[in-house]
Amino acid sequence: MSQNDLSLRHETISTSFLRGCRDSEISLSAEQIDFFHENGFVSGVRVLDSDQIELLRTELASLMEPHQARNPLFYEYHHNESEDAAKTLFHALGAWRVTEAFHDLLFHPAITRPAEQLLNGPVRLWHDQIFVKPARDGAVVAWHQDYSYWTRTKPMAHLTCWIGLDDSTDDNGCVRYIPGSHKWDLLPRYHLSNDMNAVFEYLTDEQRSAFNPVAAILKAGEASFHHPLMLHGSYENTSDSPRRAAIVNMIRDGVTSDSDEPLLAGVPLVLKGEKISGQFFPLLS
Repeated sequence: MSQNDLSLRHETISTSFLRGCRDSEISLSAEQIDFFHENGFVSGVRVLDSDQIELLRTELASLMEPHQARNPLFYEYHHNESEDAAKTLFHALGAWRVTEAFHDLLFHPAITRPAEQLLNGPVRLWHDQIFVKPARDGAVVAWHQDYSYWTRTKPMAHLTCWIGLDDSTDDNGCVRYIPGSHKWDLLPRYHLSNDMNAVFEYLTDEQRSAFNPVAAILKAGEASFHHPLMLHGSYENTSDSPRRAAIVNMIRDGVTSDSDEPLLAGVPLVLKGEKISGQFFPLLS
């Protein structure tokens, strides 16, 4: 493994995400927690300041350079995950192992404190993601439930923090949620960037009638947190600016492996039934 693999460091490296803030400033309110449990998401949570946003944007530009596709530290790397070559969706997993700001973002109290509240305990990293929809581009992220990609773990104690590095709007392809869908059963998995209507083949009449998307309109530096069964997706970016996002996927400490294969590409096997921990799944709080 490369000596520059930042997964060897389980604490912040720089001072960019260590600025003091009181617990009361970063904790979710009782109303926000109740909203999450009722609807499956909570949005508009401020987690980054302007300096942190710019730092992450700069590092993201370097991570999108063509040579990074050969970097073995990424679990996945797609310059374009869309099946249509004319439509672009940049998507990568593992940025925390490559650059300091994306590494330190994981340990940021403004993210980990709300996660502790929503998962009812200390949290570990599951994996990170970065998504970019270029300006005036047609790629979508189809309706899906995150846990459909994560069934190799038990119990289902996951949480996603989706962080906007740009304003997220109707025009640039913001995330949209189906309130209450976190109470549905697990749906089949299909291609992430393909047909937005594919999900309807699997919905019951009752689910179809409840299919009322809500747009998560965010300012840059704001986040939404959502349940692993929350049905969500996003349409194309029709604006003149990119829509960039960083995602931190977390598990409650104590979640175990339910797989006979490595949990992430290139990561040593965690035996089935063993607690997920170690170099690639650090304790964040």
